[in-house]
Amino acid sequence: MRLVAKIVIWFVVLSVAITALYRVVPPPVTVTMITDANGITKDWEPLENIDRNMVAAAIGAEDSKFCSHDGFDSDAIESAMKRNAEGGRLRGGSTISQQTAKNVFLWQGEGWTRYLRKGLEVWFTFLVEALWDKRRIMEVYLNVAETGIGTYGVEAGAQRYFGKSAANLSRLEAARMAAALPSPKTRSVKNPHGFVRRYGSTIAARINTVRASGYDACVYQ
Repeated sequence: MRLVAKIVIWFVVLSVAITALYRVVPPPVTVTMITDANGITKDWEPLENIDRNMVAAAIGAEDSKFCSHDGFDSDAIESAMKRNAEGGRLRGGSTISQQTAKNVFLWQGEGWTRYLRKGLEVWFTFLVEALWDKRRIMEVYLNVAETGIGTYGVEAGAQRYFGKSAANLSRLEAARMAAALPSPKTRSVKNPHGFVRRYGSTIAARINTVRASGYDACVYQ
């Protein structure tokens, strides 16, 4: 029992310390990057160098309550569970905070380890919400999210798909990148078809709503 207690204490101390460090230091690499057989292409950019359209697109596509929740959106989780049970297109209820915690500190994948990861994801989501502000969460998310095969962050994605900086993304370009975020290896950004094309157009329409309604206000305070 003493050994278990020591392990738990060390885990808590180290996880708090590294989360606090990443409040000011860009995460150098993630488990997903290390295990990617396609290599790593990434280019960290501060949030002020990322077009506001991309922030609004991420919120519109992934987490409309980003500025108002404390890391978890119970309504989104319940809605996703109901839709999945009814046999609709499978989707999760994870917030941007949860996805950031998973991307930075944990791993992808399925199987029994998924349940372990989900438990740890709750802990790290609590930490990033407690130790980072919303602007930092968004900044890290947009820099570590997988945006294509071997491509990480919206800057590398923008260069790959559009030959331009993430600072100059149009509304439609940002929307198409956001539409591909849940499955960047299989969803085409540059020449989308079917669902991805329709979803990208829907997200593009949401961008004005996100900005007009202040759903991204916490990022720009």
